[in-house]
Amino acid sequence: MGNDLSQAQARINALLDDNSFVELQSLVTSRNTDFNLDAKKEPSDGVIIGHGLVDGTLVFVFSQNADVLGGTIGEMHAKKILSVYDMALKVGAPVIGFIDCGGVRLQESFDALEALGSVIERAADVKGVIPQLICVAGNCGGGLSVLPALADFTFMVDGAKLFINSPDTISGNSSDKCDTSSATFQFEEAGTVDMHGSLAEVVSSMRQVISMIPNDIVEASDDLNRAADGLEGKLTDAAAVATELADNRQFVELKAGFAKEMVTGLIKLDGVTIGVVGNREVDGEAVLSAAGCEKAADFVDLCDMYEIPVLSITNVAAFKSCTCQEKRLPRALSQMTQRFVDASVPKINLITKQGYGTPYVLMNSKSLGADLVYAFDSTSVGAMEASKAAKILADNGTDAAAIEKDYAELQDSALTAAAHGHIDRIVSMADARKYIIAGFEMFF
Repeated sequence: MGNDLSQAQARINALLDDNSFVELQSLVTSRNTDFNLDAKKEPSDGVIIGHGLVDGTLVFVFSQNADVLGGTIGEMHAKKILSVYDMALKVGAPVIGFIDCGGVRLQESFDALEALGSVIERAADVKGVIPQLICVAGNCGGGLSVLPALADFTFMVDGAKLFINSPDTISGNSSDKCDTSSATFQFEEAGTVDMHGSLAEVVSSMRQVISMIPNDIVEASDDLNRAADGLEGKLTDAAAVATELADNRQFVELKAGFAKEMVTGLIKLDGVTIGVVGNREVDGEAVLSAAGCEKAADFVDLCDMYEIPVLSITNVAAFKSCTCQEKRLPRALSQMTQRFVDASVPKINLITKQGYGTPYVLMNSKSLGADLVYAFDSTSVGAMEASKAAKILADNGTDAAAIEKDYAELQDSALTAAAHGHIDRIVSMADARKYIIAGFEMFF
């Protein structure tokens, strides 16, 4: 067993429970004989497959082996990966893949291209049926980069490469100037990667996500009536709110480096997996952006596919304003709106600090189909901030201050919104966890 083969196996061993891995089809070799490919029959044909356990949960795994024919994809290599999907489908278990690939196997030409296509087709076909976790652990270039993008959860080891075109082939660019294939770029700029780090860090994140993937509802180890502490200091960041509400204060944030003004992730509430989508103030602004809405749309779609209830944590006052947003934001808003409206899972909206104008409406409001809407008595909800509304409503500057005061009391109040039926209940911050759990439990 060569060093890189050990690396391919080591990735599996690092992820799975000790001594739980069962390798399958280890004796498979390439059937192609062109270009002397049969002179050295390589066992495993560049990919290790099998099944094992993650904290007792059955998973199916493939791990490409760059030491064998560069980990390139050929006919038999692809068939082994397809067999992993077939077995996982039969028992409803997650598929986990470690990518470390030199691309399509040139010696097999069209057969290799069709083999790659068959793997991509299968990944697309099972999306929403069985969870897919893909970790880019080495090279992943060209058309193969579609696979991690199709996955439900995507991870990347620092030092690995993920690209359509390598950085040095992009006109006017070089890897020294901007390494578009790096984990940092894919995490922060492209938004393809949910989490990155060392192999140990990535594997830890993968195990955490697998523990959140819904199977049976587990008995909660946290008191459902536990008071939420210190929320008043956390209202500007949905991630901080979600962490405080979650069982054992555990929040798994996804794509945290991308479009930071929108938060997506998973928590458990009284043992039930809940998807969280919410707003985060960046540089003091509570806005909806195109990238943030696309991120939210994809996440709500993921939750709907796997029947994960959605908790939106709303704190928004405006649309992001620039020329780029004018090009992209309407379409992105429509995508997010469509996902919220189409989602058939239970949906609860918690308005924390403020909810103004159409941005508030599009963040899973009552009119968009939220099953329950909660707010705090300090929450501001309305068509516009009182100071801005006063400037429009005042005939002249002399009565603006009085109008602002009246508008804030009459039209910017969660109490008024509740009186008009747009908010179901005003809750205290300490009781927020208890009421949200009770709200979701109505639907089970």
